Amino acid sequence: MRGRVEAVLVVSTLGLMSLQIALLGMPLSILSSGAVALVTLRKGATEGLITIAGASLAAIMLATIILMPYLFVALYVLVVWLPIWLIAIVLREGRQISLAVEIAILIGIVCVIGYYLFNADPALMWQQVMLKMIPANAPVDVETIKKMIAQFAPYMTGVTAASAVFSILLGLFLGRWWQAKLYNPGGFNQEFLGLRVQPRLATICIVIIGVAVVSSGALSQIAWNTAILLFVLYAFIGTAVIHSLLTKMKISQYAVPMLYITLVTLFRIMLPIVAIVGFSDTWLDLRNRNFNQT
Repeated sequence: MRGRVEAVLVVSTLGLMSLQIALLGMPLSILSSGAVALVTLRKGATEGLITIAGASLAAIMLATIILMPYLFVALYVLVVWLPIWLIAIVLREGRQISLAVEIAILIGIVCVIGYYLFNADPALMWQQVMLKMIPANAPVDVETIKKMIAQFAPYMTGVTAASAVFSILLGLFLGRWWQAKLYNPGGFNQEFLGLRVQPRLATICIVIIGVAVVSSGALSQIAWNTAILLFVLYAFIGTAVIHSLLTKMKISQYAVPMLYITLVTLFRIMLPIVAIVGFSDTWLDLRNRNFNQT
């Protein structure tokens, strides 16, 4: 917010660091995209695009110094910075966080369908990629690993797209939270806790799952991969629902932090539960129901 140079340095440095440091890759990527979102949300689309262009040039210069291929910078721009810039514009102009989330999911779905249109057999491609990742001295049965890869490969397109969308939305929320802290205290909390989508989307989700179950081949794979992206959508909504319910409790100052600690530490267990809560809220309107407060 102090100037273009500061914004460019933050975005580019965090972006390259996320590619260099494996364990901190995703957190640093979210910080980088959050900075792009903040500039775009506060100063507009043009300023956000100027920041991305400057960060790209700075990243190329830094990549030259550390001998990193330029391809990584190009991919980062296409996969992280441009999508977060676009979604931030949607939120800035539309002023509805739900619409921004829906657009992000829609972009992911378009990418999944597009990938199937331009790749004859994505599952085979993913299978070949994952097979190359098996170490030569693997301590477990290689044949068992190959069978697991063959079963998981058809869903990797959706998993990859969902991971990208998940990261983009976290960056958007972070940028919006920073904006609220600076210029509108409490604004993001109100926005996030009110996150919801139209009921017809839940009906579409059921239809997609039904198509995935009864069909086969590429159509079934596209439907399942699309369902994975919708799973991310309802996971965010479920988090907002549970957070909203916990704020009504007398011990909310402890319950709300514990919610996010549990989500991080028990990610694989909690995420399906949270997504089910978000999906159920479509019809149950859980946030407006009266529960016993303890």
